Amino acid sequence: MVNQKWEPPHWKEVYEAILEMRSKRDAAVDQMGAEKCSDADTLPEVRRFHTLIGLMLSSQTKDAVTHAAVMRLREHGLTVENILNTPVDRLKSLIYPVGFYKKKAEYIVRTCQILKEKYNCDIPETVKELCALPGVGVDTHVHRISNRLGWTRRNTKTPEETRKELEDWLPKDYWREANLLLVGFGQQICLPLKPNCSNCIAQQFCPYGKKAKNSTSHILFF
Repeated sequence: MVNQKWEPPHWKEVYEAILEMRSKRDAAVDQMGAEKCSDADTLPEVRRFHTLIGLMLSSQTKDAVTHAAVMRLREHGLTVENILNTPVDRLKSLIYPVGFYKKKAEYIVRTCQILKEKYNCDIPETVKELCALPGVGVDTHVHRISNRLGWTRRNTKTPEETRKELEDWLPKDYWREANLLLVGFGQQICLPLKPNCSNCIAQQFCPYGKKAKNSTSHILFF
Protein backbone atom coordinates (compact mmCIF):
# COMPACT_ATOMS: atom_id res chain seq x y z
CA MET A 1 0.00 0.00 0.00
CA VAL A 2 1.40 3.38 -1.04
CA ASN A 3 1.37 6.09 1.62
CA GLN A 4 -0.48 9.10 0.25
CA LYS A 5 1.29 12.40 0.75
CA TRP A 6 -0.48 14.74 3.17
CA GLU A 7 -2.10 17.85 1.81
CA PRO A 8 -4.68 20.20 3.34
CA PRO A 9 -8.31 19.48 2.44
CA HIS A 10 -9.78 21.79 -0.22
CA TRP A 11 -6.50 23.65 -0.68
CA LYS A 12 -7.03 23.99 -4.43
CA GLU A 13 -10.47 25.52 -3.92
CA VAL A 14 -8.98 27.94 -1.40
CA TYR A 15 -6.13 28.82 -3.75
CA GLU A 16 -8.55 29.52 -6.60
CA ALA A 17 -10.67 31.67 -4.29
CA ILE A 18 -7.63 33.71 -3.26
CA LEU A 19 -6.66 34.07 -6.93
CA GLU A 20 -10.11 35.50 -7.59
CA MET A 21 -9.92 37.90 -4.65
CA ARG A 22 -6.46 39.01 -5.80
CA SER A 23 -7.39 39.31 -9.47
CA LYS A 24 -6.95 43.10 -9.54
CA ARG A 25 -3.38 42.85 -8.21
CA ASP A 26 -3.83 46.16 -6.42
CA ALA A 27 -2.28 45.42 -3.01
CA ALA A 28 0.73 47.39 -1.79
CA VAL A 29 3.03 44.45 -2.53
CA ASP A 30 1.94 44.51 -6.18
CA GLN A 31 3.05 48.11 -6.54
CA MET A 32 6.11 48.30 -4.28
CA GLY A 33 7.01 44.73 -3.31
CA ALA A 34 10.43 43.11 -3.64
CA GLU A 35 9.94 42.23 -7.30
CA LYS A 36 9.23 45.88 -8.08
CA CYS A 37 12.51 47.05 -6.55
CA SER A 38 14.92 45.97 -9.26
CA ASP A 39 16.43 48.12 -11.99
CA ALA A 40 15.07 46.85 -15.31
CA ASP A 41 17.98 48.41 -17.21
CA THR A 42 20.78 46.55 -15.47
CA LEU A 43 22.23 43.03 -15.84
CA PRO A 44 19.95 40.06 -15.02
CA GLU A 45 22.09 38.92 -12.08
CA VAL A 46 22.02 42.44 -10.63
CA ARG A 47 18.23 42.60 -11.03
CA ARG A 48 17.95 39.31 -9.17
CA PHE A 49 20.16 40.72 -6.42
CA HIS A 50 17.97 43.82 -6.14
CA THR A 51 14.91 41.60 -5.71
CA LEU A 52 16.68 39.54 -3.07
CA ILE A 53 17.61 42.64 -1.08
CA GLY A 54 14.03 43.89 -1.33
CA LEU A 55 12.85 40.55 0.00
CA MET A 56 15.30 40.68 2.91
CA LEU A 57 14.26 44.20 3.87
CA SER A 58 10.52 43.55 3.55
CA SER A 59 10.11 41.42 6.67
CA GLN A 60 7.97 43.30 9.23
CA THR A 61 8.24 46.45 7.14
CA LYS A 62 5.66 48.27 5.03
CA ASP A 63 6.23 47.95 1.30
CA ALA A 64 6.58 51.71 0.79
CA VAL A 65 9.38 51.82 3.38
CA THR A 66 11.11 48.81 1.81
CA HIS A 67 10.85 50.28 -1.68
CA ALA A 68 12.30 53.62 -0.56
CA ALA A 69 15.21 51.86 1.15
CA VAL A 70 16.04 49.84 -1.96
CA MET A 71 15.91 53.01 -4.07
CA ARG A 72 18.48 54.61 -1.74
CA LEU A 73 20.65 51.51 -2.04
CA ARG A 74 20.36 51.59 -5.82
CA GLU A 75 21.44 55.22 -5.86
CA HIS A 76 24.37 54.28 -3.63
CA GLY A 77 25.23 51.34 -5.90
CA LEU A 78 23.40 48.10 -5.24
CA THR A 79 25.80 45.37 -6.31
CA VAL A 80 27.39 42.61 -4.28
CA GLU A 81 30.86 44.11 -4.61
CA ASN A 82 29.78 47.63 -3.70
CA ILE A 83 27.84 46.50 -0.65
CA LEU A 84 30.89 44.57 0.56
CA ASN A 85 32.92 47.77 0.21
CA THR A 86 30.35 49.78 2.18
CA PRO A 87 30.88 50.25 5.95
CA VAL A 88 28.09 48.55 7.87
CA ASP A 89 27.16 51.79 9.66
CA ARG A 90 26.66 53.46 6.29
CA LEU A 91 24.54 50.52 5.18
CA LYS A 92 22.39 50.86 8.29
CA SER A 93 21.77 54.52 7.57
CA LEU A 94 20.79 53.74 3.98
CA ILE A 95 18.15 51.16 4.91
CA TYR A 96 16.75 52.95 7.98
CA PRO A 97 13.83 52.99 8.97
CA VAL A 98 13.05 49.42 7.85
CA GLY A 99 12.18 47.10 10.71
CA PHE A 100 15.21 45.63 12.51
CA TYR A 101 17.48 47.63 10.21
CA LYS A 102 20.63 46.99 12.29
CA LYS A 103 20.22 43.22 12.13
CA LYS A 104 19.23 43.32 8.46
CA ALA A 105 22.34 45.31 7.56
CA GLU A 106 24.44 42.54 9.09
CA TYR A 107 22.43 39.89 7.22
CA ILE A 108 22.96 41.72 3.94
CA VAL A 109 26.72 41.84 4.41
CA ARG A 110 26.89 38.14 5.31
CA THR A 111 24.68 37.25 2.36
CA CYS A 112 26.86 39.25 -0.02
CA GLN A 113 29.92 37.41 1.25
CA ILE A 114 28.22 34.08 0.51
CA LEU A 115 27.04 35.22 -2.92
CA LYS A 116 30.56 36.27 -3.86
CA GLU A 117 32.23 33.14 -2.53
CA LYS A 118 29.74 30.51 -3.71
CA TYR A 119 27.60 31.95 -6.50
CA ASN A 120 29.82 34.34 -8.48
CA CYS A 121 27.82 37.33 -7.19
CA ASP A 122 24.54 35.86 -8.44
CA ILE A 123 21.76 34.37 -6.32
CA PRO A 124 21.18 30.63 -5.75
CA GLU A 125 18.99 28.73 -8.20
CA THR A 126 17.08 26.62 -5.68
CA VAL A 127 14.62 27.69 -2.99
CA LYS A 128 16.47 25.58 -0.44
CA GLU A 129 19.76 27.38 -1.08
CA LEU A 130 18.02 30.75 -1.20
CA CYS A 131 16.32 30.23 2.16
CA ALA A 132 19.65 29.16 3.66
CA LEU A 133 20.97 32.70 3.19
CA PRO A 134 21.03 34.89 6.33
CA GLY A 135 17.83 36.90 6.69
CA VAL A 136 15.86 35.12 3.95
CA GLY A 137 12.67 33.24 4.75
CA VAL A 138 8.90 33.09 4.57
CA ASP A 139 6.98 36.35 4.85
CA THR A 140 5.00 36.85 8.07
CA HIS A 141 1.78 37.18 6.04
CA VAL A 142 2.41 33.74 4.53
CA HIS A 143 3.17 32.34 7.98
CA ARG A 144 -0.02 33.73 9.51
CA ILE A 145 -2.34 32.83 6.64
CA SER A 146 -0.98 29.29 6.27
CA ASN A 147 -1.77 28.59 9.91
CA ARG A 148 -5.24 30.12 9.67
CA LEU A 149 -6.06 28.08 6.57
CA GLY A 150 -4.81 24.85 8.09
CA TRP A 151 -2.09 24.55 5.46
CA THR A 152 0.31 23.20 8.08
CA ARG A 153 -0.14 19.86 9.82
CA ARG A 154 0.34 21.61 13.14
CA ASN A 155 0.40 25.22 14.26
CA THR A 156 3.86 26.49 13.42
CA LYS A 157 5.57 29.03 15.64
CA THR A 158 8.01 30.57 13.17
CA PRO A 159 8.01 31.47 9.46
CA GLU A 160 10.85 29.00 8.96
CA GLU A 161 8.73 26.14 10.32
CA THR A 162 5.93 27.25 8.01
CA ARG A 163 8.25 27.25 5.00
CA LYS A 164 9.25 23.65 5.65
CA GLU A 165 5.61 22.60 6.05
CA LEU A 166 4.57 24.27 2.79
CA GLU A 167 7.49 22.88 0.82
CA ASP A 168 6.51 19.40 1.97
CA TRP A 169 3.18 19.41 0.14
CA LEU A 170 2.67 22.50 -2.05
CA PRO A 171 3.64 21.71 -5.68
CA LYS A 172 6.76 23.59 -6.76
CA ASP A 173 4.92 25.19 -9.67
CA TYR A 174 2.96 27.22 -7.11
CA TRP A 175 5.85 28.44 -4.94
CA ARG A 176 6.73 31.66 -6.75
CA GLU A 177 3.15 32.80 -7.31
CA ALA A 178 1.90 31.75 -3.87
CA ASN A 179 4.22 34.09 -1.99
CA LEU A 180 3.06 37.24 -3.80
CA LEU A 181 -0.53 36.03 -3.78
CA LEU A 182 -0.66 35.41 -0.03
CA VAL A 183 1.22 38.57 0.93
CA GLY A 184 -1.31 40.71 -0.94
CA PHE A 185 -4.17 38.67 0.50
CA GLY A 186 -2.75 39.34 3.96
CA GLN A 187 -2.60 43.06 3.26
CA GLN A 188 -6.17 43.35 2.00
CA ILE A 189 -8.35 40.60 3.49
CA CYS A 190 -6.60 38.28 5.96
CA LEU A 191 -5.26 41.12 8.10
CA PRO A 192 -3.09 40.44 11.16
CA LEU A 193 -5.43 41.80 13.84
CA LYS A 194 -8.90 42.11 12.31
CA PRO A 195 -9.20 39.78 9.31
CA ASN A 196 -12.08 40.62 7.01
CA CYS A 197 -13.52 37.09 7.07
CA SER A 198 -17.02 38.21 6.05
CA ASN A 199 -15.68 39.32 2.66
CA CYS A 200 -13.49 36.25 2.12
CA ILE A 201 -14.96 33.81 -0.39
CA ALA A 202 -12.71 31.07 1.00
CA GLN A 203 -14.28 31.32 4.46
CA GLN A 204 -16.25 28.08 4.12
CA PHE A 205 -12.99 26.13 3.80
CA CYS A 206 -10.97 28.09 6.37
CA PRO A 207 -10.83 26.76 9.98
CA TYR A 208 -10.15 30.26 11.32
CA GLY A 209 -12.86 31.81 9.15
CA LYS A 210 -15.46 29.25 10.20
CA LYS A 211 -14.72 29.93 13.86
CA ALA A 212 -15.04 33.67 13.24
CA LYS A 213 -18.39 33.14 11.50
CA ASN A 214 -19.73 30.98 14.33
CA SER A 215 -18.56 33.52 16.90
CA THR A 216 -20.32 36.35 15.07
CA SER A 217 -23.52 34.30 14.74
CA HIS A 218 -23.44 33.58 18.47
CA ILE A 219 -23.13 37.28 19.30
CA LEU A 220 -25.97 38.23 16.96
CA PHE A 221 -28.23 35.48 18.30
CA PHE A 222 -27.86 36.50 21.91
